[in-house]
Amino acid sequence: MSSRQAVLGVENASFFYGSSRVFEGVSFQLDDARTALVGENGAGKSTLLKCLLGELELIDGQIVRSRGLKIGYVPQDVPKGLADRTVREVLESALPSTDGSEDWKVDVLLDEIGVSYETAQQAFGSLSGGWQRLMLIAAAAKLSEPDLLILDEPTNHLDLSNINTLETWLGENDRLPMLIVSHDREFLERTTSRTLFLRADGAHSFNTPFIEAREALLQRDAADAVRRQLETKEIERLQKVAARYRVWGVKNDKFDKRAKATEKRIERIEAERTGAYSARERRLELHDGEMDAKVALRIQNYAVTTPDGGRKLFHIDRLAVSKGDRIALLGVNGTGKSMLLGALARAFDPELEHYDGQAPIRFNPQSRLVYFDQRMAALPLKTSLVDYLAEIDGATTRDANALLAKPGFPYVRIKGPIGDLSHGERARLTFLRMQLAKPNLYLLDEPTNHLDIEGQEALEAQLESSDVACLFVSHDRYFTRSAATRFLEIRKNRLVEVDSPDAFFAAQ
Repeated sequence: MSSRQAVLGVENASFFYGSSRVFEGVSFQLDDARTALVGENGAGKSTLLKCLLGELELIDGQIVRSRGLKIGYVPQDVPKGLADRTVREVLESALPSTDGSEDWKVDVLLDEIGVSYETAQQAFGSLSGGWQRLMLIAAAAKLSEPDLLILDEPTNHLDLSNINTLETWLGENDRLPMLIVSHDREFLERTTSRTLFLRADGAHSFNTPFIEAREALLQRDAADAVRRQLETKEIERLQKVAARYRVWGVKNDKFDKRAKATEKRIERIEAERTGAYSARERRLELHDGEMDAKVALRIQNYAVTTPDGGRKLFHIDRLAVSKGDRIALLGVNGTGKSMLLGALARAFDPELEHYDGQAPIRFNPQSRLVYFDQRMAALPLKTSLVDYLAEIDGATTRDANALLAKPGFPYVRIKGPIGDLSHGERARLTFLRMQLAKPNLYLLDEPTNHLDIEGQEALEAQLESSDVACLFVSHDRYFTRSAATRFLEIRKNRLVEVDSPDAFFAAQ
């Protein structure tokens, strides 16, 4: 089947878990383009993919699928049972034929992507999470011969080098139609030409890449809101007119007829009324902590080492972090970016009013530091959401309840355990806890990993509008460019300041 014959989509599709709506009235049809599927956490993207793949059945509507369509699919988590198989065996399992007649295609692929014979004989589980993802995507795209490829969060666990590798692969195979679910805005901009937004009011399709499509959707929402407001004013005016006609109709029948005609006009406007989209209330807020002094943190003559202290990773000659600074730490994997953030977090002691003036790490006494760990390992998974927030000094259960309502946590869930939350919800909860601590110095390690695009934009806006100091590490190129005011790169075991991240991104 040629790619132009591949047909996949849904018509008036709805799915509910019990009485809870996941999506409703969704219609779209994929074409031969690379399509981005975008939606906030909880919009139903993963459920929709399962319906398209036949793993779940729609409650209403239908799947539109051409006869014999072969779909390649790479989920966002590596399937279980692959760790003990060799890399070559995992790749061979993607071949359409199982009689060994096409095994030569694996050799060609391994040569194309630069994987040695020795690596191909290693256990698949010995590869990094990023390379496991790349191998599965390569196998699905180049070996399984699909008519359509579906990739769910393909950049998860990939560093910048691997993301660039993936973008190159996809660019070389540009005739294969794809549906790509991702929160990585720059990746979507580089790899897709069509954008499909999944929201509570259905699916909205644009034949443009993400950034242009996003702007068009926002403009449409704004126009709909204005139009609905005008329609509301017209309805209110006509209601007053009809009321006067009814009063006058007591003495003159012709006014009674006019009242009925006016009411029918109101009904027509109501029936055709513009639907204005209203996003779920899921605010992500940072606390804009005050600090009178200009410098929040000074580092001088400090060596960042491996956790056991056995190996020096890089050296900092001198660094001052001032309020309002939003500093992006750049460096390839393993150079020590996250190590530095962890070391700073451990060095901070809020009980100390003064720090040793000769120490290599010196905090302003007014500094109130919070640390976002990309693994969120410190979250007590058995503790309820409300109890976790109420543990902060000065916070009450009432404060916690009110705060949890802002990012959209339903009241019925806030007394449940944190372990029941998705990773995106855990990230939002962590930011709420940080807000209660009233910080003015943020250390953020991959803060956008589990945030949807709306959450990423909210975090960028909060950082830009506040006067806090911030050091962060991120593989998200769009976020790094948007959020940072300074860029520090680890080069040849030293930390140096650069004007822009673009040269570093290109080098990866």
